[in-house]
Amino acid sequence: MMKIRASRARRHDRRTAGPEHGDGMADDLPRLLAMQAGPLGEPRARGMLERRRALALIGGAGVVLLAGCAAKASDAATGGATATTAATTATTAKAGASSSSSSSSSSASTSGTAASSSGDNTKIPEETAGPYPGDGSNGPDVLNQNGVVRRDITRSFGSASGVAPGIPLALAFQLVAAGTGVPMANAAIYAWHCTQDGSYSMYNGSAKNENYLRGVGVADSNGLVTFTSIFPAAYSGRWPHVHFEVYSSVDDALKASKKLATSQMALPADACTAVYATTGYEQSVTNMKRTTLKSDMVFGNDSAVHQLATMTGSVNDNLTATLRVPV
Repeated sequence: MMKIRASRARRHDRRTAGPEHGDGMADDLPRLLAMQAGPLGEPRARGMLERRRALALIGGAGVVLLAGCAAKASDAATGGATATTAATTATTAKAGASSSSSSSSSSASTSGTAASSSGDNTKIPEETAGPYPGDGSNGPDVLNQNGVVRRDITRSFGSASGVAPGIPLALAFQLVAAGTGVPMANAAIYAWHCTQDGSYSMYNGSAKNENYLRGVGVADSNGLVTFTSIFPAAYSGRWPHVHFEVYSSVDDALKASKKLATSQMALPADACTAVYATTGYEQSVTNMKRTTLKSDMVFGNDSAVHQLATMTGSVNDNLTATLRVPV
């Protein structure tokens, strides 16, 4: 049985991430009534989000090969990561997720046109946490459960035991200080995303009774955090993405307090095309045709210039998405 932390009151400022779903239902309801809701509850309008900064390339194209991070609060790894660590992470993803066989051998090694380049320390844009944050601000709370600090997020934990099916994907985040680029050693990131069929664990669809595809990671001395996961779907109205929140420490993350940033990682189109050609992602093919980065209500202002991941590997080998996150 999962151990549940003592209930705690959440302050109104918990949801400072963005205007759409930032402060839980009590704060969001007036805003939601004023907006047209998307198929999964995320608003199509982003007029209240601040205008993004001028286009700039962001760093980190190669950092994934150095990635390594703590799996649990009790056994968090420290020190610099090596290329072997990142390769092992991506390989482990194949064992942690049930991969659909595919005749496609398309490579997704190229990144989007706005892919990261070393040296840009522009602060990551603030975005909505969406309607399914899983942090207690809008329903279920995964952050108060023992076991949420982990690297492999393909599996549920506690009383849940499911494994998320899909093409293996390693997620790598480099947390640095905005402006200076100094690595944020021991900072923490809470990441979550939808399933192969577009559901969110703890909330809806096939994943309602699971808590997989959610987890907290601790940055190593280089500010690097990695997760073993699966490639998320493209659901109606949204470009394929990964949600995340950044905290100065794992303790703050588990309390969901003193949040430094809330944003989203956009996945490059070529990688999405290759993955969605495989079995199990059929509905994503149709949804991708209806959405572009420019039309997406989160990434539309600047086509995700500061949030578009660098992708390496292929559908069949070590597919890894990397994002530099200045906060």
